[in-house]
Amino acid sequence: MAWNNQGGPWGGGGGGGPWGNGGNGGNSGGRGPGGPGTPPDLDDMLRKSQEKIRDLFPGGKGGSSGRGVALLVLGLAVVWGLTGFYRVNPNEQGVELLFGKYVKTTNPGLNYWFPAPIGEVQTPSVTQTRQLTIGYRGTEGAGNGQDQLSESMMLTGDQNIIDVNFVVQWRINDAGKYLFNIANVEETLKMAAESAMRETIGQVPLEYAMTDGRSQVAERTQRLLQQVLDGYGAGVSIMDVKLQKADPPREVIDAFNDVQRARQDKERLQNEATAYRNDILPRAKGEAERLIQEATAYREQVVRDAQGEAARFVSVYDSYRGAKDVTAQRLYLETLQGVLAKSDKVLIDNSGKGSGVIPYLPLPEITKSAKSGGKQE
Repeated sequence: MAWNNQGGPWGGGGGGGPWGNGGNGGNSGGRGPGGPGTPPDLDDMLRKSQEKIRDLFPGGKGGSSGRGVALLVLGLAVVWGLTGFYRVNPNEQGVELLFGKYVKTTNPGLNYWFPAPIGEVQTPSVTQTRQLTIGYRGTEGAGNGQDQLSESMMLTGDQNIIDVNFVVQWRINDAGKYLFNIANVEETLKMAAESAMRETIGQVPLEYAMTDGRSQVAERTQRLLQQVLDGYGAGVSIMDVKLQKADPPREVIDAFNDVQRARQDKERLQNEATAYRNDILPRAKGEAERLIQEATAYREQVVRDAQGEAARFVSVYDSYRGAKDVTAQRLYLETLQGVLAKSDKVLIDNSGKGSGVIPYLPLPEITKSAKSGGKQE
């Protein structure tokens, strides 16, 4: 080699290398720019780097890489376990599942359950009032919605057809039952509500369902629907049932209105007749009572008069038996008095012939003249 030459290109002997002279005293290593040394060892550098990395984990140079991995896994497990904390809001209920199976229901607040994928928590709202429409589809009421005749046409108790639209307002009362007892709660609720309304309508007449019985029909449907859902274990409370429409079918509504008007006229005439009866009957009863009282008084008077006449006759008869001539004369005079009292009387004296006395004396004219003369005075 070039540097093995005693007089190499850098001069000098002694086998000097490119970094200087050969070592004196047996030193055969080269030197760097700053002095004597050997080239760096790559294996040494890799080994030192690995030691420094191991020093980052507890245990220092004597620890193993397995313990570091275990600590890392433990840390991740702690973080995963902390994800099991969950909060239930005041308007919710918590439903805890273990491997997809329902375990229990929790109340509002901070709770803990197995983290996913072992455990799962669902928190449905239990204070929100939901609404289900039956008989029509629309968001602003039956008037603006589209009728669903397959749902709304029902048969009343008097074999008439009625078109019923109604709204069911409901709320979750048990989240666990609501989520797991029934597969499709809204569809089940819809069918149960329609069935309950049909049963209620089928027990009342058409006119009652359309007029005075609307509120009673809604209340009875609500009670019946709640009983059905409780039997299913649906976990649902029915808050209200509201009848939006209860009318005859459109095809016959004009004829039905004519019938209604005829019934109203009938009721009006009945009311007028009842008012007339209430007015005339008391008056007729009063008049009849008055006539009865007058007849009773007349009867009593006639009886008393007859009894008096009979008593007088008996008295006269007794007197007649005691003195027949005197009694006969008295009766004769009383009879004449009764007969002549109201008759015109004229007195003629046949014994006064030629004595200057007027034989004719008109007593009624004299009596009238005397009365008129007395009034003039």
